[in-house]
Amino acid sequence: MRIGLLGTGPWAQIAHAPALGGHDELDFAGVWGRRPEAAKELAERHGVRAYDDIDALLADVDAVAVALPPQVQAELAVRAARAGCHLLLDKPLAPTVEQGRAVVEAADAAGVASVVFFTTRFQPGPQDWIAEQAAVSGWFTARAQWLGAVFTSESPFATPWRREKGALWDVGPHALSVLLPVLGDVRQVTAAAYGPGDTVYAVLDHDRGASSTLTLSLTAPPAAAGAAVELRGEAGVAVLPEGDDGAVPALKRAADALLAAVRTGRPHPCDASFGLRVTEILTEVQEVLDGGAPRVR
Repeated sequence: MRIGLLGTGPWAQIAHAPALGGHDELDFAGVWGRRPEAAKELAERHGVRAYDDIDALLADVDAVAVALPPQVQAELAVRAARAGCHLLLDKPLAPTVEQGRAVVEAADAAGVASVVFFTTRFQPGPQDWIAEQAAVSGWFTARAQWLGAVFTSESPFATPWRREKGALWDVGPHALSVLLPVLGDVRQVTAAAYGPGDTVYAVLDHDRGASSTLTLSLTAPPAAAGAAVELRGEAGVAVLPEGDDGAVPALKRAADALLAAVRTGRPHPCDASFGLRVTEILTEVQEVLDGGAPRVR
């Protein structure tokens, strides 16, 4: 399958280009970016073509991988789907429910497959653990902590969209991608509050009867950074294992999932529809943070 890359930033350089170029079943065809000089540099590094015209790239490939800010991703994902390209997307799918829904509708109308790269869902240990815990009944409560030091260290990911949207929208999708398959959909956002820096606390009520608490931050001290998920219920306590094989192998597995969805016609659990649901929940948390009343489904 011929695939193109949209985006030239740190994530495209660190994860996407190496994963696409090193995948045995993908033909990495080219790069388009909002900065042509950056696209040229990245393309030369991987021995592929740099495209000045995004429509020319879309016409030359079967699929695109997107490494762009959420608002730009949502707009270009619609454009790519309408051009008949399968979609390997990043999280969050979109910054608004309307934009996320437009991606889903465009993919459905064009009959293209989609996978959203929630990193933890494509790491073997965490992936197996999530499947095991989803089969266990009687979970009572869960806590998820996703603490980053993006704004307290010299990180290349202190990008404008992260400064604008904060931890809720950057690492919140990771936490939800673990909790939703195990505890079920979110019925209600019962509380949300800000902490230090961009830290967000949220309490969620899930439709299988459990509650969960989220602690999300990109302004944690570097020594305190890390992710942890703990479940407690009738079966006891379960702790999410660390996924330590890196972003590139995980992104290759996400590409495998996209290839499988294309071949079988069966949607992957982390498709654009799941990405939309995550965007809907993040929006509900944001509304509570901004002073709106909790919403019950």
